Amino acid sequence: MNKPELAWKVQNSSHIGVVHPNFVLRDKHLALVYELRDLKERIDRILRVQIMAFETIQYLNEQGDLAKGYSPKVADDVVIKAYKTMVVTRHVDERMLTLQRQGIITFSLSSLGEECCSVAAAAALSSDDWLYPQYREVGVMFWRGFSIQDFVHHMFGNAKDLNKGRQMPNHFGSRELNVVTVSSPIATKIPHAAGCGYAMKLQKEPTISAVFFGDGATSEGDFHAGMNFAAVLKVPTLFFCRNNAYAISTSLDHQFHSDGIAPKGEGYGVATYRVDGNDFFAVYDTVAEARKHCLEKGPVLIEAMTYRMGAHSTSDDPTRYRKKGEIKEWQEKDPVLRLRRYLEKQGLWDDKKEKKLWEGVKKEVTEAIGVAKKTPNPPLKTLIEDVYCEVPKTLQRQIDDLKEFFPEDPS
Repeated sequence: MNKPELAWKVQNSSHIGVVHPNFVLRDKHLALVYELRDLKERIDRILRVQIMAFETIQYLNEQGDLAKGYSPKVADDVVIKAYKTMVVTRHVDERMLTLQRQGIITFSLSSLGEECCSVAAAAALSSDDWLYPQYREVGVMFWRGFSIQDFVHHMFGNAKDLNKGRQMPNHFGSRELNVVTVSSPIATKIPHAAGCGYAMKLQKEPTISAVFFGDGATSEGDFHAGMNFAAVLKVPTLFFCRNNAYAISTSLDHQFHSDGIAPKGEGYGVATYRVDGNDFFAVYDTVAEARKHCLEKGPVLIEAMTYRMGAHSTSDDPTRYRKKGEIKEWQEKDPVLRLRRYLEKQGLWDDKKEKKLWEGVKKEVTEAIGVAKKTPNPPLKTLIEDVYCEVPKTLQRQIDDLKEFFPEDPS
């Protein structure tokens, strides 16, 4: 990137304010030195801001219109599938939140307002790529074929939950779909994904690993360890950050002083993009290009600018820390509404299709909840399975003692 004209006039700002050791300072000289040092600091600030400024890639505006000269690189049927997946994600989130408030499930996290990030990214990746999601990437699961019933079983933590009830709700995963189970501690999957990418590189596999995380994760040491590892070894790993304005209740300006997340990628020498995270086409195209870059040259960091329209979780009250009017401002940037407007303007969608979609989704979710309610809890023995090849006697004794309190347990 070319330096601003001001930098060339100064030549080398690091020499400003440096005084020769044999020079005798007088008051007027001191004043000049201080003035020059102040000037140097101002110049350095200007250079840092201008050099590290990142433009936000956007192709689809809030009204559903494409940027002049832009032609979609994705087929209409893929866009329609993406829209349907985003609608499924949104309604499932709404219903799970209701179930938690009713005391039927223990916990829930919503991706309200952020659905585009996971769905568009998943659409642009290969099904053979390994994904390391955080808890707001349920759209990834639905895109790859995880059924609503499977997800509801997981949220109930019952016997048909793939995690056997041993994870919190919204901590999904599927070996069959190449999706590694979500981990509660923030950012821990970042170095894991980098390691996975390194293994793919060593084995010369034509695949990448992709890890999803929020802006708060970039303040964790694991983010920096993973980024540096990937950069040095040039591993095929995509780092996808959802900058949704808050790390639980901590706003961006209370978290870091940099211009968002993107400069951190540049700091590690990683190819970096900033996109409108509510624009399906911007996310899709950028992820597709990033995947190609990962395979040919090494890691990529994408900062997706979006907004968490809901609470952090069912244990959070965002009214305590959000400014009034924030949500209203972002409602017009709603990714689901934006993509629907585009489809309608292209003649690919209408009110009749919209009504049919929502009715079908609501019916399927209601039926899935009914099935999950009738499904028993996992047997007690699953508490100690899948860890040791042979269950240690100490653990077996504990399970046997526990069964005395649960005589109805099938195991």
